[in-house]
Amino acid sequence: MLTIFIRTILIYLFLIVVMRLMGKKQLGELQPFEFVITLVASELACIPLSDMQTPLFYGFIPILTLLCMEIIVTKIVKHSIKMRKIINGKPVIVIDKDGINVQAISKVDMTMHDLLEGIRSQGYSSPKELEFAIVETNGNISCFPKAEYKPATAKDVNGDLSNPLIPYTIISEGKLLSDNLDKIDVSKDFVNTLLKNNNLRQKDVLFLAIDEQSYYLQPLKGKYIEGQNSEV
Repeated sequence: MLTIFIRTILIYLFLIVVMRLMGKKQLGELQPFEFVITLVASELACIPLSDMQTPLFYGFIPILTLLCMEIIVTKIVKHSIKMRKIINGKPVIVIDKDGINVQAISKVDMTMHDLLEGIRSQGYSSPKELEFAIVETNGNISCFPKAEYKPATAKDVNGDLSNPLIPYTIISEGKLLSDNLDKIDVSKDFVNTLLKNNNLRQKDVLFLAIDEQSYYLQPLKGKYIEGQNSEV
């Protein structure tokens, strides 16, 4: 029992030292090769813990080897743009001046749900608020809002930050989310009329969001369409 206790403490301290040598990046900021090294190191550390017959060095040496690999690869990507692109990949613009880039979100293997979740985590409720959105090489989404949607201070709005308009997703990747119609008090006829006015069928729509006053419509092909509900 005492042996297990001591071995666990030694491996724990050893991993702390190794992680400190790798740098101070948080898990969500790790590049793909760094994330892989972190996962493999944690698995290797479990080997001498699960098998008391395995010498501690059988766990230490592979982890030190991974540390050396991490240092080497970091040096390579630091000094070679070409290798950086090969190993880390390139940022991908998923929202641009035309709206949501269908080819781009497919390239990074994202769904509309993933994209919406990512921009909400950055404090934006709808793609219509963004001028650009970029999926970084570590998987995070960087959002650049349009001028009218930049975060306001209490001074900008005389202290009134109440009653924000919440957009509800009505169509996502060609599928109608009927449950959300009731939440925003919008009928299916309204949606059909909106699509008809823009010469679109439901299956031709990547994304449609509606709030109490306006809508944001992103076709699978072409630029996004914005408007007021009263105009439909």
